[in-house]
Amino acid sequence: MMRPYSSAAFVHGGALAPFQEVIANAAATGAALHIVHLNSTADPLAEEILALIRGARERGVDVTTEAYPYTASASLIESPLFDGWVGRPREAYGRLQWVETGERLTPETFERYRRQGGWVIMHGRSEELNEWIVGQPDVIAASDGIPFSEGRAHPRGAGTFARILGHYVRERGALTLMDALRKMTLLPAQRIEAIVPQMARKGRVQVGSDADLTIFDPQRIIDRATYEAPDQYSAGIEHVLVAGTFVVRDGALVEGVQPGRPLRGRHLVQGN
Repeated sequence: MMRPYSSAAFVHGGALAPFQEVIANAAATGAALHIVHLNSTADPLAEEILALIRGARERGVDVTTEAYPYTASASLIESPLFDGWVGRPREAYGRLQWVETGERLTPETFERYRRQGGWVIMHGRSEELNEWIVGQPDVIAASDGIPFSEGRAHPRGAGTFARILGHYVRERGALTLMDALRKMTLLPAQRIEAIVPQMARKGRVQVGSDADLTIFDPQRIIDRATYEAPDQYSAGIEHVLVAGTFVVRDGALVEGVQPGRPLRGRHLVQGN
């Protein structure tokens, strides 16, 4: 088990109190805190909560947050998140999309799929607010690695970084290219390098760093993944190297190469 330094928080409901609670706990215990998915956990209170996070950080609390560049979230329909959904207006169920088929739900299909279990996408957040969150230079870019099942998942699994670079940087001008790259590379590495020392060689293009590189065309890069077809490769990515070895070359996957190596936290006993 990791020590409290690596603790994280995932809070729902849009209320300020859960954020205040986890930040207070971090301040009292000295634990590092990473609040995930600011867009889906904070929603309309995002500006106030980010101000709270920044204020705590200015006072020495080790707290960070992240967001993904989509207005819809995803979760398992059998999770406690949906315990209070029975009896909601019919249009509320229509904002839910069943991943396996792409269909929008009704009260009847909601109950059936909840008994079955599986992934559901939740639509309805504000694009204006989402753009503001994605544009904040200290909010780490995150994708959330929900596994694909028969080619179906949330499009953030395939399109997150290309969407930030293509849509929010180039098309919308919500943030600069360098801020976007920093949010995707250096900030995530710095977040965990105290617990995973090898991360000090990640997220940087400099002598002594690992040769993990993505070569892309900033004028063409864009996500192609959609809610209906989420397993689509992004456009404009020419090459990807891991540890100096091509895994994507001239826009095509290189078969039979697996240069990646596991990264181990400093508290993990080797071999366990």
